[in-house]
Amino acid sequence: MHWDPFTTLQRTLWIGGGQWAGKSTVAGILAAKYGLIHYHYDYHDARGHLDRRIARQVRSGERPTEPDPEDMWVRSTVEQAVDQALHDFVERFEYVQDDLRALTSPHPVIAEGWGLRPELVAPLLSSTRRMVVMVPTEDFRQYQLRELPRAGALRQNVSDPHVAQQNRITRDRLISEDAVRNAKRLNIRVIEVDGSRDAQAVADVVAEHFREFLPSASRPITVLP
Repeated sequence: MHWDPFTTLQRTLWIGGGQWAGKSTVAGILAAKYGLIHYHYDYHDARGHLDRRIARQVRSGERPTEPDPEDMWVRSTVEQAVDQALHDFVERFEYVQDDLRALTSPHPVIAEGWGLRPELVAPLLSSTRRMVVMVPTEDFRQYQLRELPRAGALRQNVSDPHVAQQNRITRDRLISEDAVRNAKRLNIRVIEVDGSRDAQAVADVVAEHFREFLPSASRPITVLP
């Protein structure tokens, strides 16, 4: 039994999947419409989770280290990069659960991010309908890489930016494919995003999937300063 003092994990809705599928945008639309709490995995991971990893290293007597972009994107093979990412997701998911356990809300939390892997989330689910996996088709992935500055460029100093970017793109595609395989194995719905529907239309599809767990549509919540 997972410790869940405020039953937050039990009531969380999950959007996992591949990079550049629109997970954050869809979750934001649903949070605004239904008054949900939006948990943004990437934001927490890039900030609080990094600090926790460093603290853990210090407590265990290790020398604190941060990932070396040259090792990650140039010296390592793509297969090594995939294995490292999947390994890291396991540790980071422990931090995600800690974050969510601390939240209390009369409405569900909607958590989204590529690190929310189906095989990690599945043991927490009371129903597989509490999760969807969103992945871009290859054509839409290439579109996003052309159109989104943060997708189309590696913002780190490395000796060979072209090789590093190609390795990153391939790694992300393989991790997306891994998410699809695990989702299908666990009977979790996969939604392919091909760009033919706008974000609102995709959000409507996800909302219909989550329909039994969503409160009645409400006006966006205003947070006072």
